[in-house]
Amino acid sequence: MSPARSSRKRYQEFVQDYKHRRLDQVAEQDDGGQPGPEPKRPGARRAYLRDYMRWLRPHRYALGGVFVLALVVAGLQMIEPLFVRFIVDHVILNKDLDNHARLTRLNLTGLVFLTVVILSHVGGGFKDYRQRILNVRVILSLRRSLYERLLHLPLPRLWDMKTGGILSRLTGDVETTTGLLQMAIVSPAISVIRLIIAVGILIALNWQLALTAMAIIPGVMVLSLIFARRIRPIYRSVRKDVEIVDGRVGETFSGIRVVRAFRQEIQELISFMLGRHTVLRKELFAHRRELLLWTSWGLLEAGISVVIVWFGGYLNIVGRATVGDIMAFQWYMFLLLNPVWNIVNSFSEMQRSLAAMERVFEVLAMDDDKPDRLGAVDAPALVRELRFDGVTFEYREGQPVVRDFNVAVPGGSVVALVGRSGAGKTTVTDLVARFHDPTRGRLLLNGTDIRDLKLRSYRDLLAIVQQEVFLFDGSVRDNIAYGRHDATDAEIQDAAQRANAHEFIVRLRQGYETWIGERGVKLSGGQQQRLAIARAILASPQILILDEATSNLDTESEQLIQASMADLLADRTTFVIAHRLSTIRRADLILLMENGAVIERGTNEDLMRARGVYYEMVKRQMAAADHADREQIFADE
Repeated sequence: MSPARSSRKRYQEFVQDYKHRRLDQVAEQDDGGQPGPEPKRPGARRAYLRDYMRWLRPHRYALGGVFVLALVVAGLQMIEPLFVRFIVDHVILNKDLDNHARLTRLNLTGLVFLTVVILSHVGGGFKDYRQRILNVRVILSLRRSLYERLLHLPLPRLWDMKTGGILSRLTGDVETTTGLLQMAIVSPAISVIRLIIAVGILIALNWQLALTAMAIIPGVMVLSLIFARRIRPIYRSVRKDVEIVDGRVGETFSGIRVVRAFRQEIQELISFMLGRHTVLRKELFAHRRELLLWTSWGLLEAGISVVIVWFGGYLNIVGRATVGDIMAFQWYMFLLLNPVWNIVNSFSEMQRSLAAMERVFEVLAMDDDKPDRLGAVDAPALVRELRFDGVTFEYREGQPVVRDFNVAVPGGSVVALVGRSGAGKTTVTDLVARFHDPTRGRLLLNGTDIRDLKLRSYRDLLAIVQQEVFLFDGSVRDNIAYGRHDATDAEIQDAAQRANAHEFIVRLRQGYETWIGERGVKLSGGQQQRLAIARAILASPQILILDEATSNLDTESEQLIQASMADLLADRTTFVIAHRLSTIRRADLILLMENGAVIERGTNEDLMRARGVYYEMVKRQMAAADHADREQIFADE
């Protein structure tokens, strides 16, 4: 979100789009032209609504109970004005009864009236409580499924949504979606029933007064529904803006060191306030339209009350209506206008829920990342060979990142990938981890295409240590045991010792129970790296990927870890990416990559004797290294 455009200008552009473009186009627009998760299919909105109804099916009995309670409450409320009419016409103004009889009838009627009022309010409170429970269950179920789907989406989809978009859908959108229960199902259905009952009673009491009072309602209701429909695109645009602003906030605080190092605090604040200011302007834009609708209905309600008193007074004077009729009419007109308003207001409020529902269900409609093929089998427990058979991979069509890759890796061997940045080394390991599948060719495990293996069972064979270590906001113990939650304390400490991490862990204030903060910010880079290595050691994988795994370690720590690396790599098929040649000199196979292809392969000794590109690369490192580094590279241990 660029600070260059003021919030006023962006808001004015939105208003122009709103006035001159189709509503669906305005609903789909986003700030800055960022792509959405996926293009909308024709009829997607109706499909999402059907999905939502199917989603509610397991809760149909609870929903039915809420509906019955609402009907009972509505029925009790509908008979309340009849008590007023009876008390006025047949008690207070009844001259045929003496005072004692009138007082007795008044007390009895008042007691029944009070009982009905208490029951309606208690029933209404119980109905609201049961509906709240239903909403909570639907929210929890929907949020669980959405979170599960997000965990299994293809990585490019997650990158498109960004952190802000993911959090926005999991929190605000799911919460708002449950409003459809009330706004699209319960409230309109009950309002229609109350409307029919109220109209029937009004006509039965006095059809002339009823027709006069209700004459303008249908037209106003239709206009209100049309007007309310125009509000949904505004809320869709607001939700998109909130997603972008929240995403930027997440990026800002994740990279707070960079923000402060480049003195961008003020610019980030300006960017945040511009985004939020634009959101507020759009919300006020929608609120002004809603306010016009609410004001119109307020005037309508007051006007109808005046008409009832005015025309009812005339009918009373000519002997065609009683005072009780007029008072009951006033009450019933409130009960009539209330469901009409609820229908209109439900439609207006439903626009927010529908906008949120579309964002939630478009994610739920996405396919999982690499679903298991029909007939997929469990991965083998032992890796005997991993073979790249003519593998080519493209992020964009016609631009291969890995090309014609043919390598046979015996189980238990160490393969080192070297080369300049962008040569395709990390992409090769991503293919091994099956973060991506080959565009062409096959990756075979023990002779079986890994796409024919169940993804979860295949990933059980893997552990990865990356250059950019990711640790979770938890204890040291939890982070080491992340891949094996059932690990014992002894196993955790053993893994830490083999990764040269135990010594610094026990010096922490709470040892293995020390909380390390988000992304491990309370630890140094080298300490973070050693915890990541301990996590991989504890997982005891068949296939190990080390992506610059010792890059953040000082020379002494690296030497200590290298000493235990032989034990870590024993009987494991390992792929090592490293620029420090000291970390790969004992590899069984070194692959020198350039532009996605292997240009040299062999052991360290073979490649040094060949005096090719690898040899020149080693010479350049030797020239830049001091005498101690040179001894580390060529030492014959």
